Amino acid sequence: MSTVTPKSLASSGQKPIQEICHPLGAEEAASAGVLTPSPDVGNTTSSIGEKDLSLPNGTPVETSSPASSSSLLNRLQLDDDLDGETRDLFVTVDDPRKHVSTMETYITYRVATKTTRVEFDLPEYSVRRRYQDFDWLRSRLEDSQPTHLIPPLPEKFVMKGVVDRFSEEFVETRRKALDKFLKRVADHPVLSFNEHLNAFLSAKDLNKRQGLALLTKMGESVKYVTGGYKLRARPMEFAAMGDYLDMFTQKLGTIDRIAQRIIKEQSEYLVELREYAPVYTTWAASEAALQEPLEGVAGCLASCSGALDELTEDMSEDFLPVLREYVLYVESMKSVLKKRDNVQAEYEAKLEAVAFRKEERTTAAAVPTDVEKCQDRVECFNADLKADWDRWQNNKRQDFRQLLTGMADHNIHYYEKCLAAWESVMPLLQDPQSPEARSDSEKD
Repeated sequence: MSTVTPKSLASSGQKPIQEICHPLGAEEAASAGVLTPSPDVGNTTSSIGEKDLSLPNGTPVETSSPASSSSLLNRLQLDDDLDGETRDLFVTVDDPRKHVSTMETYITYRVATKTTRVEFDLPEYSVRRRYQDFDWLRSRLEDSQPTHLIPPLPEKFVMKGVVDRFSEEFVETRRKALDKFLKRVADHPVLSFNEHLNAFLSAKDLNKRQGLALLTKMGESVKYVTGGYKLRARPMEFAAMGDYLDMFTQKLGTIDRIAQRIIKEQSEYLVELREYAPVYTTWAASEAALQEPLEGVAGCLASCSGALDELTEDMSEDFLPVLREYVLYVESMKSVLKKRDNVQAEYEAKLEAVAFRKEERTTAAAVPTDVEKCQDRVECFNADLKADWDRWQNNKRQDFRQLLTGMADHNIHYYEKCLAAWESVMPLLQDPQSPEARSDSEKD
C-alpha cells in the first residue's frame, strides 16, 4: 500500500477532499444544504453509538470515512505503516471443514478475528463461513462503497471433471485465496470500517438480508445514469489507467497460457520418468555384474521424478493462482473505472443541459444543486480511485516480487536435487581401473 496523508488524498477537482460530501450521503447532504464534516481527530472519546452521523434535521448521512476519531487516526496509520505495528484488525481464514446434508454438500472455513477497535463489542471472534458468505460480503461492499476497488474473490465454479472442488488441494487453494481476500479488505483504510464487514466477522448467524435495504442512491445512480449520454473523454490519468489494465491483462494471459503448457509438459515428463525408473530396477535383477550401477540409476531417476513433482505442484498451487487473482483484480478495477465514467458522463450531461437553458433564457442562472452534487461525486470517485490505484500498484509489486522469488527458489531447489542425485550415482558408473576412480579412492 502507498503512503497516504490527508493532503495527498485531494481530488482532481478544485475542492479539497475534506469539503466533498461522500457519494453515499451526497443527496441527503445536498438537500439539507450542508456538507458532511470530517471526523474530529482530536476527539478520543468516540463510542459506537456516535458513529452514525446525522444532519441538523435528523437525516442520517452515511460516509465512507470512519466516524470515530480512533478509526480515522487508524485509517491514516494503516496507509503509513505496512508492517502491522499500528494495525488494530487482524483476520485469518483457516480450518476448512466439509458438511454433508440431505440437500447439499459444502465447505465452511473458520474466520478468526482479533481487534481493539471500539466498533466491535469483543476483542476476539471466531465464526464459520462458506464461500457464498464471502460472496455476500463482496457484493455488499461493492454496493455500499461504489467508489472503491473491492478485492476479487476466487472463481466460484470449476470445470466439471477437471477439478474436484472437495479435494484437499482445491480446498486449500481456495482457503488461501479467501484468506488473502479478507486480509486485503481488513487492511483497507475505508473498507475495513464497513458495517457489513463488521457483521461478517462478528455475527454468529449471518443474516444475508440485512444489507439489502442499504443499497444507496449513489449505487443506483451509478448503474442507471446518463440516459444514453456518451462520455466525451476520460481525463488523461484515468485513460492511462485503462491502457495499462489492457496491456497488463494481455501479458498475464500470455504468461498464464505458457505456464499451463509448461505444467502439462512437466506432468507428461513426470509420467515417463516414473515408468523409466522401474525398467532399470527390473534390468538390475537379471544382470548381476551391472546390478549396482543400474539400481543407482533407478534411484537417481526416482529422486528426479520426486523433485519434478514438487516443482509442478508449486507452479500449480502457488504461481497460477496469483496470475488468476490479478486477472480478476483487473476486472474489478475496470468496473470501478466504468462507474467513474458513468458519473462523469452524468455530470457532463447536466452541464450541457444547464448551458442550453442559459442560452434559451439569455440570462445568467445559478448552477442547479444537482449539478454541484454530481460534481462532488465525480471528485470523490477520482480521489478514491487514485488512492486505491496507488495501493493496488504497491500490492502488485510486492506480490509479484514474492511470486518470482519463490519461482526462482523452487527451480533452484529442483535442479540442485537432480544434480545431487546424478552426482551420487557417478561413482557407481566409473570403471574401478579408471584414473577418476583411483583419484576418488585416494581421496577417501
